[in-house]
Amino acid sequence: MDPLILLFVGVTVIVGCILILKLHPVLALLFAAIIVGVFTGENNLVQFAQIKGMSAAETLDLVNQPVGQRIAAAFGNTASKIGILIAMAAIIGTCLLRSGAADKIIRAALKLFGEKGAPVAFLTSGFTLAIPVFFDTVFYLLVPLSKAMTLRSGKNYLFYITAVVAGGAMAHSLVPPTPGPLFVAAEMGVDMGVMMVGGLVVGMFTITGGYLYAAWANRKWTIPLRDSSDVTISELEDLMNKEDRHLPALWLSLMPIILPILLISGNTITKAILSEGLLFSLFSFFGNPNIALTLAAVVALGTLAWNERDRTKLKQYIVESLKGAGMIILITSMGGAFGGTLQQTGIGARIQELASVYHIAILPLAFFVTVLMRTAQGSATVAMITSVGILGGFASMGDLAFHPVYLALVIGCGSKPIPWMNDSGFWVVCTMSGMTETETLKTFSSVLTIMGFIGLFVIIILAKLFPLI
Repeated sequence: MDPLILLFVGVTVIVGCILILKLHPVLALLFAAIIVGVFTGENNLVQFAQIKGMSAAETLDLVNQPVGQRIAAAFGNTASKIGILIAMAAIIGTCLLRSGAADKIIRAALKLFGEKGAPVAFLTSGFTLAIPVFFDTVFYLLVPLSKAMTLRSGKNYLFYITAVVAGGAMAHSLVPPTPGPLFVAAEMGVDMGVMMVGGLVVGMFTITGGYLYAAWANRKWTIPLRDSSDVTISELEDLMNKEDRHLPALWLSLMPIILPILLISGNTITKAILSEGLLFSLFSFFGNPNIALTLAAVVALGTLAWNERDRTKLKQYIVESLKGAGMIILITSMGGAFGGTLQQTGIGARIQELASVYHIAILPLAFFVTVLMRTAQGSATVAMITSVGILGGFASMGDLAFHPVYLALVIGCGSKPIPWMNDSGFWVVCTMSGMTETETLKTFSSVLTIMGFIGLFVIIILAKLFPLI
C-alpha cells in the first residue's frame, strides 16, 4: 500500500480516537500503530530494509516479524533512549519544587531581571540549555521554575511555558552539539564552528518570533496553572510562602540544573579534542546523559532530604514524581512505536520520489521535505537525519549558489513544523504543563510551526545576501 495512504490512515485514527472517542493517547497511538503495521506490505518492509542497509538475513527477519513484535521493538527502542532521562528529570523537578530550590532560583531571577524580564530569561535560558541537552530534558528542568514564577507573579503561566518551548526547541535543531544539527553538519561536510555560528544567528531571529507569538498567545488565551500528578497548586503555594532563610542556598539550588549541562557538554568537547586519557574517560562515563541526570537527581534528593526530615513524606514525593514520569514514558514510547511503524512503510523513499518530480528551489524543497518527515513520524532528530539522507547529495554537487551551511540550517528549521500527537515533545509539554491536547496544539504546535517558517525566510534572505562562496 502507498505509504502516503498509510500516513493518512494513521493520522485519522489518532485524531479520531483522541478528539472524537475521547480515548487515552496511549491507546490511540497503539491502535494507529497496529492498523498501519497490519497494512504495511512485504514490499514496504523490503524497501525500508534496503534504505537502512540491512543484510538479506536481517531483511527476511523483519518481513517475518509479526506486527506486534515490530511495534514492541519500536516501543522498546524509544523507551531505552528516554526512560531513565525522564525518570531522573522528574525526580529533579519534584525536588526543586519541594525543597524550595525552584523558588530560590525564581527569587534570584526576579532580583536580577525583574518580573517583566522573566519571559526573556526563560526564552534565553531554554535556548542556551538546549544546545548540549535534549529539548525534553530542558523542559523538564525549567517547567518547575515556570510554575514557581507563576505563583510568585500570579499571572503569565502561558507566556513562561511558551517562552521555554520557543527557546529550547530551536537550539535543539540548529546548534551543535545537539545530535540533529551535529549529524546534518557532519553529513554535509559543514564545519562545526560555521554550523554553530549559523545556528545561533538564525536562532536569534526564530526565537524572537517565538517570543512575540508567546506574548500574543498570553493575551489571547488564559491558561491557568493546574494541578499535576506530582504536586498540587495548594502545595506549591505553601512552598512559595517560605521565608528566604528557610530555602536552600542559590548555588545548591542551581546545581541539579548546571551539573548535567557541564557534564554532558564536557563529554562532547573532550570527544572532539581528545581520543584517550583520564579526562576523556571521566567525561565519557559521567557525561553520559543517563549518568549525568542521575547524579543531578542525587544532588536534588540530598537538598530535599536536608529540607524535609520526614522520611515518609520524602518517599511519598519520589513515588508521586515517578508515577507521573511513568505515564510520560508510556506515552512517549508509544509515540515512538507509531513513528517506527510509519518509517517501515517506506515513507522516506516515497517523499524522495515526489521531490524528484516537482522541481522547486533547493532551500524550500529541503524545508518542506523535512516538514513532511517531521509530521509523518514525530521526531525532529529523525526528520533531520532522514532528510539529509534524501537531500545531502546536493551539498557535494558543487553547483549550489550558496554555502551548504544554509542547506543544513534549513533542514533544521524544517524539523519544527508540524508537531502533533506522534511527537514525544508534544506529550511532554502537554503532560508536564497541565494543558489539554487542544491547548497544546494552539500553543506548542503553533509556536514551533511559526518559528520554522521564520527560519526558512531568514535563511533564504541570508543565502541571497551572504552566499559565503
